[in-house]
This record gives sequence, structure tokens and C-alpha cells, in this order.
Amino acid sequence: MATTGRSPISTEGAPAAIGPYSQAMDVDGWVYCSGQIPIVPEDGSIVHGIEAQTKQVLVNLGEVLSAAGCDYSDVVKTTIYLSDIGNFVAMNQVYAQFFTEPFPARACIEAAALPKNVKVEIDAIARKRATS
Repeated sequence: MATTGRSPISTEGAPAAIGPYSQAMDVDGWVYCSGQIPIVPEDGSIVHGIEAQTKQVLVNLGEVLSAAGCDYSDVVKTTIYLSDIGNFVAMNQVYAQFFTEPFPARACIEAAALPKNVKVEIDAIARKRATS
């Protein structure tokens, strides 16, 4: 059965996938972004501290959204994974700098471990705006 309306999204502005997955998939105008971690795409380094990591994750996510023809205002749902739920307040302060009302729906969970031992990972679902 052929798939229609399904396209992978890729950008060098965000870290390359570290496994068999796409940075995002566009399915009929819905953009499903894979989880981003705080890797600096230019050199592969990982920033330190929950605030810096959250900012880098969201910058990376923004690059993927842009490659898909979207921005933060098109995000309808995020999932945030924290290695320590005690970092919630600090993460949330940075997160609030990237999203405006109406805010996307979201879930936030503490994960036992995250890739490359980072403190935060965020994935997102966005909807492209109709063009006239």
C-alpha cells in the first residue's frame, strides 16, 4: 500500500538523527518532530546546565520546525522528558521564552535516562497553517 502525503524533514541546522529515524515527518500538513536533545549541531558538543540545555533543545526544535515550514506558534503538543523532575521550574522558565498564548498542550515526565546522559529532551507535533 503506497503512502501519500508523507515526507521526511531534515535540516543541518539541528543535530543529525543518531539512529534510524527522521528529524521530523510531515504527514498531510501535520509535522511530527522527533525528540531533540541539547547537541550543538556545529560541533556535536553538549551544553551543560538545565537552562542552557533547554534553550539548545528548543533552538534545535525551532530549526526542524523551520525546515518543515512551521514555527513555534504552529506547535500544538509537546512532550518534555526530564532526567530529574526537580529541574521542572528551571526548564519551564526557558520553555516560556519560546512559546506564546495559546500555548501548546504538553506532557512532562521524568525519564530514568536520556540519550547521551542529557537532562532534557523535547518532541513536538505541529500543524502547518493553510496557505491561501
